Amino acid sequence: MWLRFTSHLYVRIWLAVVATVVVLAFLVGAAWQLSTDPPQLPIREVLVHNSAGEIIGKAQTKPDRKLGEGLEFDVLTRDGQTLHLELPRPKRPPSNSWTRPPFGFGWMLGVVALAVALGTYPIVRRLTQRLEGLQRGVERWGDGDLSARVTVNGSDEVAFLAERFNHAAERIETLMDTQKSLLVSHKSLLANASHELRSPLARIRMGLELMGDGSGSAQRAEISRSINELDQLIDEILLASRLDARQADAEPFETLDLTGLAAEECARVQAELGTAAQTHSLTVQGSARLLRRLIRNLLENARRYGTGEISLELSQSGMGTQERVVIRVNDRGPGVPPNQRERIFEPFYRLPGASEREGGVGLGLALVKSITERHGGTVRCEDRPGGGASFVVELPVLAAA
Repeated sequence: MWLRFTSHLYVRIWLAVVATVVVLAFLVGAAWQLSTDPPQLPIREVLVHNSAGEIIGKAQTKPDRKLGEGLEFDVLTRDGQTLHLELPRPKRPPSNSWTRPPFGFGWMLGVVALAVALGTYPIVRRLTQRLEGLQRGVERWGDGDLSARVTVNGSDEVAFLAERFNHAAERIETLMDTQKSLLVSHKSLLANASHELRSPLARIRMGLELMGDGSGSAQRAEISRSINELDQLIDEILLASRLDARQADAEPFETLDLTGLAAEECARVQAELGTAAQTHSLTVQGSARLLRRLIRNLLENARRYGTGEISLELSQSGMGTQERVVIRVNDRGPGVPPNQRERIFEPFYRLPGASEREGGVGLGLALVKSITERHGGTVRCEDRPGGGASFVVELPVLAAA
């Protein structure tokens, strides 16, 4: 409880001020006590009378009498006798100047400490409240709320710091808004241009079909291949734009048999399909069109860069709510360097040295990552034992009813 109480800045400042004043007052009082001479006691006189009321002797106290001692008198009478009189002090509880009310030094120290505590607390609390407001504003801004601002009060260092924070936050928010606008405009322009390219591509394909088979069959095949690549590129650009714009969220998710979907795509590229022993079908909740594109892009990537067999393996991992379907596509290509295994999922990124004859523009794996994340899964690239690469996709499993 004490640690929690003293964790606040204003409490620590307040306690430091009070402790400083108390220590200072204590030192001043101690020095005052040590430097003060003991008080000079008054000289007391005693008179001795006989039964007739005549004074038969008198005496005075000693001049070097100390504080706290009783009164002693040596009375010399008229007849030459010496009488020794002693008046002891009454028994009182021990006390000293530090605790004697109402003006003892200890009482004065307590009053000073209380006065300082009551006087400094509002000042310290007001200062630290402004610092706490600045802290809350910075935390909101750090959590992603770029519109967070702090109130500027006064003209001291705290106010200057708050003003500079507001200025920096406003500039960053403006830059982020500008960047988002440019990115949206760029993607919109790219999607519109890709869409407009469909019409001329369709006319070129139709003209190529009307030419028929002739002596230029090699050139015709090359033109046809280029048209197909452009058509695939346009499809990928449009799909990437829809995924970025969250338009793909409108597609209904349904329970899918992933085994059947994978079998169809493997048959299209003559890839080997392997599944672990299962007592029920591998099902996921998702979009059939997007998951088909995910598997197709992985197989096409393996076929494009691989030199041997291509295989697709389906399995399950985890238990209960953590159960997941694992899609693993293996090839025997050159593999992917460890420092490139994150970058290959960036749009339009290709490995250094990739040949133009291999095709592709670097959107296939970026779409795989976007589709995987849309379905709440993860994707990664690993080394394949014996050479090559393995692309692993993990998707949540829909429990069988």
